[in-house]
Amino acid sequence: MPMTILRARDLSLRLAPLIAAGMFCLFSSPLLAADDEAPPKGAAVTVLKAAKSCFANIVEVSGTIIPREETQLRPERMGLKVAEVMVDAGDSVTAGQVLARLTLPEGGQITVQAPVGGVISASTASVGAMASGKGEALFSIIARGEFDLVGMVPTRDIQKLQVNQTARIKVIGAGEVDGKVRRLSTTVEPNSQLAQVFLGVTTNRRLLVNSSGRAQIKTGQSCGVSVPLTAILYGSAGTVVQVVRRARVETRRVETGLMAAGQVEITSGIQEGDIVVARAGALLREGDPVRAVTASADTK
Repeated sequence: MPMTILRARDLSLRLAPLIAAGMFCLFSSPLLAADDEAPPKGAAVTVLKAAKSCFANIVEVSGTIIPREETQLRPERMGLKVAEVMVDAGDSVTAGQVLARLTLPEGGQITVQAPVGGVISASTASVGAMASGKGEALFSIIARGEFDLVGMVPTRDIQKLQVNQTARIKVIGAGEVDGKVRRLSTTVEPNSQLAQVFLGVTTNRRLLVNSSGRAQIKTGQSCGVSVPLTAILYGSAGTVVQVVRRARVETRRVETGLMAAGQVEITSGIQEGDIVVARAGALLREGDPVRAVTASADTK
């Protein structure tokens, strides 16, 4: 035992000059070396992988519901008096149906018949009133009950539209109805640079003339890399996304495309599989060390 103690002390004395000369690293712990090479510690950030998604290319049209074709009925001669009225505004009629009876000045009666089936949109006929060929129409009929949504769209959108493209239309007071592009304007309004579009409305529901409607027309789709809207930062430097690479923040300038359901299409700047900060913010700067925490399915 005494011999062993003396040798340990001798070893300590021999190492002392080496320690003083800065050569202690040759005998440092392997654990310390591993710590020196470990990634830097930083704030925890929620991340997700940029993934591919498909976005519908939608053209929106806001406008007014109008009759596609409206027929107005007036007697052909003067001096007639309304003797009987068979229909009211809002009634559906068939071609040839008797709408009213008029009394002739010389006696006898004639009938007013619907020239086409449709919906009575307006009526001024009342028993005892005079009927004139130059006054207000006795009846206005929306032919076949057909309506159009007439709206204006930017010039860039009119190029995407084609006759017979389908549409979903929300009409105030009537809910959602089907529609189809029926006619496109060949000119634009010079001041606003808007073009007119006519969408035929298909429904059995009662529509009100001049009610407002909003249509969505799918003109195609685009598939590419997408990220949540929360991952996008807009600033003086342009549109950017913050990416985590080697435990540090990298700021990537991106070009965006279509948007749907809180997701944004990225046309350039990042690739599928890149680790993106789910909620980008000004507190994270280029090169900041971070600890990436993968977002759960509920938070994406």
